[in-house]
Parts: sequence; structure tokens; C-alpha cells
Amino acid sequence: MLDNDKMKKVVEAAKLYYQLDHSQSQIADMLGVSRPTVSRLLQQAKTEGIVRIEIKDPSEDIEMLQQSLLERFRLRQVVVAYTPAYEDEVVKRYIGQAAAAYLAEIVRDGDTIGASWGSTMYQVALHLRTKTLKNSLVVQLNGGVSDADVRISPSEIVHLFGRAFQVTPYFMYLPAIVDHILVKKSMLTDRHIRHVMDMGKQANIAVFTAGAPTPDSVLLGSNYFRKDELERIRSGAAGDICSRYFDDNGEVCLPELDERTVGIELADLRDKEHSVLVAGGASKVNAIYGALRGRYGNTLITDQITARALLYKLDQQESNPA
Repeated sequence: MLDNDKMKKVVEAAKLYYQLDHSQSQIADMLGVSRPTVSRLLQQAKTEGIVRIEIKDPSEDIEMLQQSLLERFRLRQVVVAYTPAYEDEVVKRYIGQAAAAYLAEIVRDGDTIGASWGSTMYQVALHLRTKTLKNSLVVQLNGGVSDADVRISPSEIVHLFGRAFQVTPYFMYLPAIVDHILVKKSMLTDRHIRHVMDMGKQANIAVFTAGAPTPDSVLLGSNYFRKDELERIRSGAAGDICSRYFDDNGEVCLPELDERTVGIELADLRDKEHSVLVAGGASKVNAIYGALRGRYGNTLITDQITARALLYKLDQQESNPA
């Protein structure tokens, strides 16, 4: 046991070294002792438990997050990308890179790859590595928005997928949502449109993101919705996948709107060999959570901060069930 004077010196040396970043030589001069004495004082600080050194390995933290998400949301695969800043554009870039790398690993000859659109999907498409596939194709999963920014143009994203994998891209030059169900039924009688829709349904790989009903949503600003629909989306929807809205439990909300939506149905995503949800950021937490509760993705690619938020939300839901 150290006496009081010795303890004070040990604590003082530890504070100067670990908190104030002085060198051992500087501390020796300040305390009027030799450098070897300072070294012994610092060693004693660790021995007595005054100083505890913890090494934080980000990769270990990410591995734990991946495993927790995998088990608790019953997923097939999880990739947690490290993002240095929790800003939407930064998050999208890093998870887009991670998704592109993951796709390069899983795609094989004979695959049909379905892709949705959006700014996150654009980042995925931009970072795809060239990998030539045989007897494969890529198809657009849902209709687009005519006045959307070119960076999130569905045709541009599908084109980039096709170029990366050296396969034929199939586009869906249709609106995401039509005014009347009869219009949709009429469109589906066209054999070319029906062929593209069937390819999306039969695709063994689906890559998509989740949208949030925020003020900057391209879809909500597209004039596809009636006033009452907008109010119901903003008050009760957690998010959308392929322009189809769902609530916090993953249940489709606004069934009548869902019937007017053009593209793959949410239930069809559950049957894919690889159903890859790529999404992250603070505004997307509820959308991702609802999508996972709805079992629409069997693979999740997100960032480390969103991963923690999803696990926290699940903890809250399980401790306070409705």
C-alpha cells in the first residue's frame, strides 16, 4: 500500500502524462526526479488501478453490431459500414461503397438483378466494380418520377448496373404511381411492360433502399398524392420501399395507394435469394426498422450509428410492447 506522499506523486505523474500529454522527461523536470522514476510512477499508477488503459477497436465494435442485428432482426447477412460523419451525403457514400463491394462478392452468372432508385442507390451504382456476368440481366424494380434530379434517375442507375456487370439493362419508363387503378391495369396489358414487371418479380437478387416521408422526399414532392394521402403518409408511414408505404410494423399503409403503385410488390421481396436493403442516416431509422419488421430484406447494409439506433429502437419496443 502506498503512503499518502507517494500516492500523490503517482497521481500527479499520471495526470501530467495521460491528461496533459507531457513527456516523461518534462514530468521528471517538473517533479524534480529522474526519468526512470517517472516511468516507475506511471507503472505504479496502472498497478494500483489509478490508470486503466482501454483500447477501443472500431472493427470489433462493428463486428458486434453486425452480429446483434443479424440475430435480433433474424437476417441472413449484415454489413455495417463505418462512416466518419453522421451526415446524409457522407453516410450514403460509405454505405453505397459497402453495398457495391458486397454485390461484387455475391453476383454470379445467371443472376437477374433488380434495382430500385434513389440517391442511396445512385451511390451504390457509382461504386460498382466491373465484373462480367454471363446469362444475366439487370431490371428496374419500380416506376420513376419524371421531374427527379438526374442523379437519382432510375434509368441512369440501372444503366450503371448494366455497365458494371456487362449485362443488358431493362428499364421501366413508367410513373411510380398513377391516378387510377384502371390506368395501371391498362398498362399491364402491354406485353412489354408486363415482361419487365415479371423480370423484377422473378429476379433472384433485389437491391433497394428505404425512403423516409421527410419534407425533402423526392417522391412526396412529385404531385402523385392527394391531400388526404399526404396527411396519412406523414402521420402514419414509417417509410417506403419502391414507392410503397408501410408503417412501423412493416404493414402496408394506404392499400388503395398501394394498388395504384407501379412496380414490384413488397411481399415479393420476401421471396428473393438476396433481398438487399441499403439505407442509413438519422431520417431513415424508422423506415429501416419498419422494413425489417416487415421482413422485406434478408440482408441489411447500413452504418454504425444507424445500427445502434435500430437496436435501441428494438430494445424500446420490446420493453414497452403496445
